[in-house]
Amino acid sequence: MEVKVGIQNVAREIAVETKASAAEVKSALAEAIAGNGVFTLSDDKGRTVLVPAASVAYVDLGTENARAVGFGALNG
Repeated sequence: MEVKVGIQNVAREIAVETKASAAEVKSALAEAIAGNGVFTLSDDKGRTVLVPAASVAYVDLGTENARAVGFGALNG
């Protein structure tokens, strides 16, 4: 699932492709905000993004369903 994080006073958003579910991302964000801590996301390649929860402007959660890749749907 693709997760986009907007950060206050920063022009570019952070985009992370993660295996975490939407519920897991929401839970991690809620915990970070409640504890005034750090919102942490790990991507499919093992990289980790850390954002101070107080600086998060928005989080855009993509769809959890994987998209079909290839030309299989064009047959016939």
